[in-house]
Amino acid sequence: MQKQNSGKSLKWLPGNNLARLLLCPLFFISFLTLIVLGSTIYFPRNVFTAPTEISQEQPPLPLSFHSRISDLQAQVGVLLEQVHSDTEEAKALAKFSDHVIHIAVALDKLATRLSNHASNLPSNATEMSNVDEDSSDPEESEEDASEEFISNRVFKAGELKNYTLPKPNRVAGKKTFLGVEAINPSIGMTCVAMASNLDRFMSYKLFGTCPDDWILAQKLMISGCDPLPRRRCFSRTPPNYTKPMPSSKSLWTQPGDVNLLWSHYKCKDYQCLFSNQTVNKRGFFKCSDCFDLSKRGWEVPANESESAEFTIDQVLALKPSEIRVGLDFGPSTGSFAALMRERNVTVATATLNLGAPFNEVIALRGLLPLYISVGSRLPFFDNTLDIVHSSLFLDGWVGAELLQFVLFDWDRVLRPGGLLWVDRFFCKKEDVKMYVEEFERLRYKKLLWRVVPKSDKLEDEFFFSAVLEKPIRT
Repeated sequence: MQKQNSGKSLKWLPGNNLARLLLCPLFFISFLTLIVLGSTIYFPRNVFTAPTEISQEQPPLPLSFHSRISDLQAQVGVLLEQVHSDTEEAKALAKFSDHVIHIAVALDKLATRLSNHASNLPSNATEMSNVDEDSSDPEESEEDASEEFISNRVFKAGELKNYTLPKPNRVAGKKTFLGVEAINPSIGMTCVAMASNLDRFMSYKLFGTCPDDWILAQKLMISGCDPLPRRRCFSRTPPNYTKPMPSSKSLWTQPGDVNLLWSHYKCKDYQCLFSNQTVNKRGFFKCSDCFDLSKRGWEVPANESESAEFTIDQVLALKPSEIRVGLDFGPSTGSFAALMRERNVTVATATLNLGAPFNEVIALRGLLPLYISVGSRLPFFDNTLDIVHSSLFLDGWVGAELLQFVLFDWDRVLRPGGLLWVDRFFCKKEDVKMYVEEFERLRYKKLLWRVVPKSDKLEDEFFFSAVLEKPIRT
């Protein structure tokens, strides 16, 4: 009978000497790989590079890599528990070897991704955002590609890639009061379909003056690329900007020309915006009189059989002292909000710059402009507004499904008992029933309701106006 070896055995590893010889170097090489690559990622600019005068903080590993390493560590812990169990030596060795191979393959994939991440780290040495070559591997598997950052596969502008990467907190791995370890900057999903234009938008001199390209930005927003990425450049200002007028005068006083940038408008001064000789230059045709601040509107009662208009006082009387904050949705220079301000109601005006400086004029009047497209979710919390007003914008051009999303977003932000004021929604005669049914779908209480022919269209088009009250829901 063969005498057992009395020396100390490697009890932590089952099997014979051949298994030990194979597995021990595998562990050593795997962990050595992690150590080397970890040092490369944490100190990418210290490897074979000359020192620079600018000291920059080294970026930590992305959170996905931290998670992957934690998973691998957990697997190793499970293996060690299995090794110390009382199972038969042959079964333990087979199971142990299988898991070690799995870990080795995972470490190899992790090493490749760590290396790619290190090579793609952005460098601000030139202080310039530019368009880089697309270095993505066309033969990547679908599984690997799905885990790569979308910016590395779609966008080319270096600054855009910088923006879309997760931004870890100052102390890596520690959650803030928001409950997250990093902030993921957001861009609209449709931005992917407009990658070349978004690359143009994000190609600029870092910490310099921004390009005069708000027209490009607005086209991206209208097309669904909203929200747009932030930029690290200084906004342009009117060169001779003067201090604004006090609020006691600004509501109904024409703003000065020097406080506006006119480069992207057909009109080059404020007089042009309401002159009878410049009708084709004044921007959005439905708001051709918007810039004439002498036309107040919503104050004179109209003939019910001929007009679909309600007056502000008529609407506010429905909820005495209850209407305090609200939203005006549609192209406007803020006249509705100004009239409401005079009645101690604060109203934000949501509009785009459709061929004219709508947002700038709203602000110069001392009112709040909300620069947002019709496809965007309103930046208000649920059940917070007393009134939502919309006039001469959402009408017969809008499809039923888009209108549904808009209406239910308005419903979301309106408080129980709040008012939805649909002001002169117009459409073709044959479409009136369909649109009315969409508003009735909300199941609001009808406080004011009027449908009349549009006088300039010989009854081919109709106006629809309503003031509706949001119910309490359980």
